[in-house]
Amino acid sequence: MADDITGDAAADRIAIRNVVESWALARDSANWDWFREQWHDDGYMMATWFQGPKEDFIRVSQEGYEKGVNILHYTGASQSAVRGARAISQTRMTIMQRGEVHGVLVDVSCIGRFYDFFEKRAGRWGIVLRQPIYEKDRMDPVLPGATVELDPDLLARFPEGYRYLAYLQVLVGYPVKPDMPGLRGPGVEALYARGAAWLAGEPVVP
Repeated sequence: MADDITGDAAADRIAIRNVVESWALARDSANWDWFREQWHDDGYMMATWFQGPKEDFIRVSQEGYEKGVNILHYTGASQSAVRGARAISQTRMTIMQRGEVHGVLVDVSCIGRFYDFFEKRAGRWGIVLRQPIYEKDRMDPVLPGATVELDPDLLARFPEGYRYLAYLQVLVGYPVKPDMPGLRGPGVEALYARGAAWLAGEPVVP
């Protein structure tokens, strides 16, 4: 993903990384005004449990937070490809959700990448589209020694990359999208192609 790492390009990468980190900190701390600042007005979010405009995403995130939905984000290594006023950023991330599955309190951890379509408008970098890539996940009872019996048919409805996360989210009541991109396969290859087209100046369609 790397280009020139000096001068303006380096400053752009720092600004983009700041947006990525601020996104996670703002959302997880329920600072919705700060969270909104990380997007452009036409920003669009793709997630397992929600796909839509950023304002709707902010609203449902706030509603979930107020109802006690427990979803946190951890970000790691991040790199971006910058082409003029456009960029594609990839960031290692872990999504962590706690909730009850068949009466047992569990933690689900899903490892993947944030794949972000960025644009610089009026001197400010913001997210135009966030499409996570879901690589692998697991479910663990919070209480040591506890066990939980899963419905194999429900588990099999979702791809390997977010199978356990989807299981929990379905039980919570979310309509989970069954075909999000994973580590390998046509879904992630199509996403990479969309990223290349974005950097080449083409519009992005969620």
